[in-house]
Amino acid sequence: MTILPVPRTAIIVVAAGSGTRLGASAPKAFVGVDSRSVLRHALDGVFAAAPAQVVVVAPAGWEGDAETELREAAGERADLGRVVTGGATRQQSVAAGLSALWGDIETVLVHDAARALTPPSQIDAVAEAVAAGVGVIPTLPVVDTLKRVVNGTVAAAVDRSELAAAQTPQGFPRAALEVAYAAARESGVEYTDDAALFAATGRPVRHIDGSERAFKITTPADLERARHLLGSHNAGAGIPRVGIGTDVHAFGGEGDLWLAGLEWPGEQPLSGHSDGDAVAHAIVDALLGAAGIGDIGEHFGTAHPEYAGAHAEVFLARTRELLREAGFAVGNVSVQFQGNRPKFSPRRSEAQELLSGILGAPVSVTATTTDGLGFAGRAEGIAVTAIATVFPL
Repeated sequence: MTILPVPRTAIIVVAAGSGTRLGASAPKAFVGVDSRSVLRHALDGVFAAAPAQVVVVAPAGWEGDAETELREAAGERADLGRVVTGGATRQQSVAAGLSALWGDIETVLVHDAARALTPPSQIDAVAEAVAAGVGVIPTLPVVDTLKRVVNGTVAAAVDRSELAAAQTPQGFPRAALEVAYAAARESGVEYTDDAALFAATGRPVRHIDGSERAFKITTPADLERARHLLGSHNAGAGIPRVGIGTDVHAFGGEGDLWLAGLEWPGEQPLSGHSDGDAVAHAIVDALLGAAGIGDIGEHFGTAHPEYAGAHAEVFLARTRELLREAGFAVGNVSVQFQGNRPKFSPRRSEAQELLSGILGAPVSVTATTTDGLGFAGRAEGIAVTAIATVFPL
């Protein structure tokens, strides 16, 4: 028999919520996504991460169901799991989980079962980022325009550059988190999440990049989104998903033209937030659309100044990461641009080799002059259409 080392990390999976907004007859964690419940999907991700003690906090009366889900997800690692009964509030439920930790645990991750599709890589990243006296949370940038509303009237815009959407798991040093929970219990204050409770004691909380797949299942629409994302996985790895992307840029600006990942010295550049590479941008949109994880404006638009002036390699490499986080790999890409210049055929092989290397999948690029018709034919700009396939990992 192999004796495994005792883990120093614990994951408290909070599954005690009623899920009123979901409108289901059972607590949210026990609602079926497909053939498996929300909780089971969350536990599948937890047990796919690095070994840790796993404490599931279940609603009163549902402990047996939680135990079944835990053991089926854990397999040979069932000895690492335990179920406890939650309290009337989320804070009380997490406190119940804390009381069940082994003595050797040094790092605690608190994870919402409702974030059922959270990638194991995000769980591991949070655990690795926790440092002495410092909490860590995964976040996503806020992409919507935000307004402050008072009595039904828009009062002012809110600067979203200082905002981020928090996800779970949230990670903390155990000793500091227990001190924070003791202080919260004494004060009687209920916090919106563990990061706020932890920060209330004066300790810092840092953030790392989150994942689009780590969204919270709260409403029926969220449940449908989860089912949609899982549908391709359930259908089998051999069935691809297809996306289409388009981009248009006018000629203008300074410097040289960048197109299909290549620099074209002496050619007038395309205007745009980054380098104006319409071929790369159309590919990005096609890939994101195929995976169902948004569009180029959401991930790379003007709300993301770090991409100003960036070239195709940056856009496509980050898109490949986003796909992997969402559980997809690139199948292939076919892209065509319409324009009278530059003359593309002499550099076709060079462009295809570059783009294929970045994405790790075949990319074919074609061009047409449109017989001089339209704005592209008049050399006012370039229009691009891309079609991409992605496969579930």
